[in-house]
Amino acid sequence: MKRLLSFGVLFLFPLLTAAQEQFSVYFDSNKSELTKKETDKLARWMVANHESKILAINGYTDEDGTSGYNDTLAQRRVDYVYAAVKNSVKTREDFKTHSFGELHKQSANKAENRKVTLYFLQKQDLHRENEILGIKEEAPKPVVTEKKDITYPEKVTVQGPGGREEELALDVSFMKQVAATPAGQKIVLPNMNFYENTFGIMPDSRPRLFELLEVMKANPGIKIKVQGHVCCMTADRKNLSRDRAKAIVMFLSTSGIERSRMTFEGFGVSQPLYPIPEKTPEEREANRRVEVLIVENPS
Repeated sequence: MKRLLSFGVLFLFPLLTAAQEQFSVYFDSNKSELTKKETDKLARWMVANHESKILAINGYTDEDGTSGYNDTLAQRRVDYVYAAVKNSVKTREDFKTHSFGELHKQSANKAENRKVTLYFLQKQDLHRENEILGIKEEAPKPVVTEKKDITYPEKVTVQGPGGREEELALDVSFMKQVAATPAGQKIVLPNMNFYENTFGIMPDSRPRLFELLEVMKANPGIKIKVQGHVCCMTADRKNLSRDRAKAIVMFLSTSGIERSRMTFEGFGVSQPLYPIPEKTPEEREANRRVEVLIVENPS
């Protein structure tokens, strides 16, 4: 029984598609080298197709001789043609060659059976290469980058009144809470106190400023809106709520946070947590608050 000698799996691809081209050169009987005429023909093809891409090469023989001899001869013809074109025309990375010997549909004209056929795509079709070959491209897998844990400082040394250095204790758990707050949600700055009827920040509230500063420094993707609220009055005639929110933004800005990452807004007494007039000091403190709205947080 005659054998089929196959190098690789050529017909993983449906090669007879409309956009795919093929080109053949022919050999004399029992020869694995091309004649001058066919060599010139191949050379002209290479010049015309230097920007094309070879998909596969098939080799064939006529039925003269034994099956083993024909298989070997067909492969030698493939090798000869591949050696001639490999440095002149691009090939697929999974390029294959096949040697079919005489085991193919034979033409009545034996000379037409002694050939090597190149299957290729022309330049204008290269962008559709996988589509033409019926190869489904896998979607790229998303790159998952593991977020590093941020270490927030428990203390900071700052310049106090009179130019003296002082150490402030910071609330690490609060800083982590702010950093983990998703976009669209608010978080209250606890114990954010101002001098009465001013936007001056009281000394005991300075740690809150530096906690927010450390969060903004460690998370450059976070954008915020600082929102001010006041209590104990029917109207915010001095616009204190806005000025107090602005004071916090100005502190962050002068401390190195990009101004484009921050906005501010004052709501006066329009959004109280408890009805005005408040009944207890606790209600007044709850209404007199500064909130941070997380505008963007990619984490």
